[in-house]
Amino acid sequence: MSFKVVLYQPEIPANTGNIGRLCVGSGAELHIIKPMRFILSDKQLKRAGLDYWDKLKLVMHDSLEDFLATYPDINVYYCTTKTTKRYTDVDYKPGDAFIFGPESRGIPEDILARHKEMNITIPMSADIRSINLANSVGIVLYEAWRRVGFPGSVNE
Repeated sequence: MSFKVVLYQPEIPANTGNIGRLCVGSGAELHIIKPMRFILSDKQLKRAGLDYWDKLKLVMHDSLEDFLATYPDINVYYCTTKTTKRYTDVDYKPGDAFIFGPESRGIPEDILARHKEMNITIPMSADIRSINLANSVGIVLYEAWRRVGFPGSVNE
């Protein structure tokens, strides 16, 4: 069972393209929660995803509630700068999901508050508010994949 990267209302097509490529590279699924601020045929999205976009397992959802109802039995982690629980302090399982918020504002506070025990963060210096969304996805996704032994990797 593959990990699920969930983009909540993504705004920047190039980030989504890069994240799609990360998902293909790790065997993860990409789930997008609408609305988005771009269309899937956007040139920047396609350029960032290169020729891997057709290999991507992409699932669209109308709302966060729709996503959660579709996958009621998996662990869902909310990736945010507004918590102290590090992404390295979690025992991941295949099939876990990682939700990332829109680039300009992150996951809404009310959602984070409802799922506080599942909030995780990437440590960073006090000199920045956050790191790039695609980089954040890469850090969390590949750590989770490493923890479960890189199943499906050509380098197994």
